[in-house]
Amino acid sequence: YEPNKVYIYCLAQHHCMSLNDSRDVTTLLLVDDDPDDQEFFKLALTAVKKEVRFAAVDNGQEALDQLTRRQCTPDLIFLDMNMPMMNGLTFLKKIKEITALKHIPVIIYSTSNESHEIDTAKSMGAVDYVIKPSRFVQLCQVLKEKLALHISL
Repeated sequence: YEPNKVYIYCLAQHHCMSLNDSRDVTTLLLVDDDPDDQEFFKLALTAVKKEVRFAAVDNGQEALDQLTRRQCTPDLIFLDMNMPMMNGLTFLKKIKEITALKHIPVIIYSTSNESHEIDTAKSMGAVDYVIKPSRFVQLCQVLKEKLALHISL
């Protein structure tokens, strides 16, 4: 890998790479059913210029399946709330019940700014809650802040 380069893996295939070969690179998983949001997030992450492996999946069930099969072991998960098959809160509840996965920090990444949803997510184990920014510069700033806060870079 090259320093200061963002590594984007498997966005098209919707699964994470095995990371047994190089744990020195931070791994980030986005769980979001909106392909436009996935692309926007990926572009902002690229602009942030962090050494990071990135993958996106379309729903909580797909993420949980990959995590439990050890196809993906991210250092940080950004999680949308409203998705088909398994919503964000259900995924959060399930991941926090699995001993091998409950240590992974989860940041809710949602359009909702309802205080009861924010409180519920945090009480269920989310380490942070981000209201999806609509502007690219704002998303870049959010990613810089959250990566610095939740990942030892």
